[in-house]
Amino acid sequence: MRKISLLAIFLVLASYSVLCAQELPVVNSIEIKGLKRIEEGAVKAKLSNKIGEPISQEKTNEDISTIFKIGYFDDIKVEVEPFEGGVRLFYIIKEKPTIIRVEFQGNKALDNVKLKEKLTITPGSIADTVLIQDNAAIIGKIYEEEGYWLSNIVPVVKKISEDEVSLTYQIDEGTKVKLKNILFEGNKGISSKKIKKVMDTKEWQLFSFVTSSGYYKKDQMANDLEKIKHLYFDNGYIKVITAEPEIIVDRQKKGMTIKIRISEGIQYKISSINFAGNKAYDNAAIQKRIQLAPNVIFRKSLLEKDMSSISGLYSENGYALVSVVPDLSPDDSNKTVAVTLNIDEGDKYRIGRIEISGNTKTRDKVIRREIRLAEGDTFDSLKLKRSYERINNLNFFDTVEMVPKPKYEEKAVDLDVKVKERPTGFLSVGGGYSSVDKFIATVDLTQGNLFGKGQYIKVKGELGTKSSFYELSFRDPYFLDTPYAFSTGIYQTTREYIEYDKKATGFYLGLGKSLAEYWRTDVSYNYEKATIHNVDAAASAIIKDQAGTKTTSSITPSLVRDSRDNYLDPSKGSRNSAVVTFAGLGGSNAFIKGVLDSTWYFPLGETAFMFRGRFGYAKGIFNKTLPLYERFYVGGLYTVRGLDFGKAGPKDPVTGEPIGGSEELVFNAEYIFPLLPDMKVKGVVFFDAGNAYEDFHNFGSLRYTSGLGFRWISPIGPIRLEWGYNINKEIGEGSSKFEFAFGTFF
Repeated sequence: MRKISLLAIFLVLASYSVLCAQELPVVNSIEIKGLKRIEEGAVKAKLSNKIGEPISQEKTNEDISTIFKIGYFDDIKVEVEPFEGGVRLFYIIKEKPTIIRVEFQGNKALDNVKLKEKLTITPGSIADTVLIQDNAAIIGKIYEEEGYWLSNIVPVVKKISEDEVSLTYQIDEGTKVKLKNILFEGNKGISSKKIKKVMDTKEWQLFSFVTSSGYYKKDQMANDLEKIKHLYFDNGYIKVITAEPEIIVDRQKKGMTIKIRISEGIQYKISSINFAGNKAYDNAAIQKRIQLAPNVIFRKSLLEKDMSSISGLYSENGYALVSVVPDLSPDDSNKTVAVTLNIDEGDKYRIGRIEISGNTKTRDKVIRREIRLAEGDTFDSLKLKRSYERINNLNFFDTVEMVPKPKYEEKAVDLDVKVKERPTGFLSVGGGYSSVDKFIATVDLTQGNLFGKGQYIKVKGELGTKSSFYELSFRDPYFLDTPYAFSTGIYQTTREYIEYDKKATGFYLGLGKSLAEYWRTDVSYNYEKATIHNVDAAASAIIKDQAGTKTTSSITPSLVRDSRDNYLDPSKGSRNSAVVTFAGLGGSNAFIKGVLDSTWYFPLGETAFMFRGRFGYAKGIFNKTLPLYERFYVGGLYTVRGLDFGKAGPKDPVTGEPIGGSEELVFNAEYIFPLLPDMKVKGVVFFDAGNAYEDFHNFGSLRYTSGLGFRWISPIGPIRLEWGYNINKEIGEGSSKFEFAFGTFF
């Protein structure tokens, strides 16, 4: 049967209808042709022409438009033919081809994986022109976020077969657009310089290629807008509004200007501070915990600290679920704001079960004895934090997690202690170079967690060009499961000094006990046999008089208070110690030697300041001379950096070489900042001052140095490399000095 086109059949039907004064024929059948991947039912559901209803040109036009909107078709035609006293409608559809590959060409700065992450088009998608162009725009946005504002993205569709195509995005990345200017509009209360200081987005500078700054990044700018708001909140502008940045790109100069509009609003002072909801503690007790006060500029950072302090007051006394929510009531006419701190105390909780997991080697008791809370104790967030610090300072674990799990009905908090073991055994066989001992060959076998009991044993051999050292040592922090620490060791050492050599063999025994949370005391006995030999003929009488073999039998009590948050890499807390050595319990040497040492750490964001002071005094007793090797030698990596060993102190009157002093005074100041946080690498800038003295002669006069360096908590232990500049150089001294070492930082 011959089919008639849509236009022709409607002309015929219209004429017939007029002549016969009859209605249009009824649709008796609808067929969809040309579908390959799309279900026929999905198309038929969209049609307005229905079987049993008169055919309508208006509905047919509407059907064509509706089917096109589905987005899967290139062409749609409608044909009709007479059928069973009515007509049959044919919708003839040509589907768009399928994309079988999505590829990129020309991309170097961004790899395929990063580009595909945000695309909405994938292999199997319909080759829709709008979809293809939308994804080209997405790629352009990705490049803009990375600083490539001059990129050009061109999609290329290649026919593979009648039903399949490949899609390639041709990418001309262009060059990164440097951020030349950051401008602000509306900022009157806070200078542009101050605002720029809190932002991570920086203008392009000479060393931007090193720091990777100087480019616009969308995510970074979003964070910066929040930082700008925080800066204003911290200066009393609680209604500040920041607009989205206006980006102006100079395509010829390949530079960018960012303009940020700020509506500061009013600067508010605090009119009053009120508390609500507090029952366990009265207003006076809470007031002592806060720093906010009336008639001063509102500061958000201080408010947050006060909220934390109030939470601490409660959580340190059993209220595990306390919350503090501020309510600000501004008075625009008086430019003041009333602060109300709403306290939801919750109930008082106790410690439920303490569960330990992840310790495949370390015994439960080794971890449990470091926890400052016991089952049944009142919940205390301060003790919880201290428990974390103590377990972490064992250095047995890569990670330590202490997860409180409230049990509301029982008013208890179960404590899950999750650890991840790290290797605590260390074997090193190799060589190196020390700034003091020159070339060194080492063998070091250490186990810091022997049999999972927390015991420490070490066997070490070190042979250098100018020195050697051999040691076997053992320490048990809880000897026989008592609160006493026991240590012992034997050693032998030789060392070539400039005017003499020393050889010594000895052993020691030690016993210690914790007195309080941060306090401990130790007492050790040491016996050493030392020989001074190969004395230079030109050496002074001070050195020649000590030639030969002497023995030292000494006892050393010490008292230490250590509140550092991390022993290897501290950022806050302090370590203060007093150590006195009394020699004369037998042996040929007799002397007294004491050292007071105080080190303090102060955090500042991700950085920290360190200040250290040390005073030492030593004197021969019972008419005996203070041995050369017990004198104080100031200068070098552990005292005053930038000076050679012993250069800050008394010298041989004949040769000018250091002979050490009977007193020492040393000061160190450091600013420590992260360089590569993921690798635990930090930078340091320091200032040192110190000297050694003889019988307090010129006591208080100091040598000064300054410098910089870096520290790395490496897999084999802490490493430090530092350069010191000799500020007041004396005749025969160098102007600067590089030094490095493996070991604990001070």
